[in-house]
Amino acid sequence: MASDRIFGLVVAVVALAYIAGATQIQTSFLSDPVGPKTFPIMIGTVAALAATFMVLKPDPEPNWPVLRTFGALFFAVVVLVLYAFSLKPMGFIIPTAITAAVLSYQIKPQFAKAALSGVGLSIGLFILFKFALDLGLIGFPKSWTS
Repeated sequence: MASDRIFGLVVAVVALAYIAGATQIQTSFLSDPVGPKTFPIMIGTVAALAATFMVLKPDPEPNWPVLRTFGALFFAVVVLVLYAFSLKPMGFIIPTAITAAVLSYQIKPQFAKAALSGVGLSIGLFILFKFALDLGLIGFPKSWTS
């Protein structure tokens, strides 16, 4: 029970810091009525409510995962951090394909299916973000396209 309460308190502190950070977002006079602050504040509010629930009603006997699961989670976090740093220099498609393939392989270790999932997800998301949502994504490194 203590572990749930401690985790709930940590999540509450992070959620409140996230909300405080969201309130610092600068908006221009041409922004939409909702503005860019609303969505992060909503996310932080939901996280704070969930954390409060964990503190007030903890699981009486939580089942902790085995150590190997923590290793897999740590590996996934490292992959996602590397992904975030590789987006700007490498474009969207290659890092997304590699990251999606690695994470897919971690879920079900079949190399061919993981590779196809990564490539398909990368191209599909690029088309969706670039053309349907009109985001300014760069598909490949700038040195390849000039």
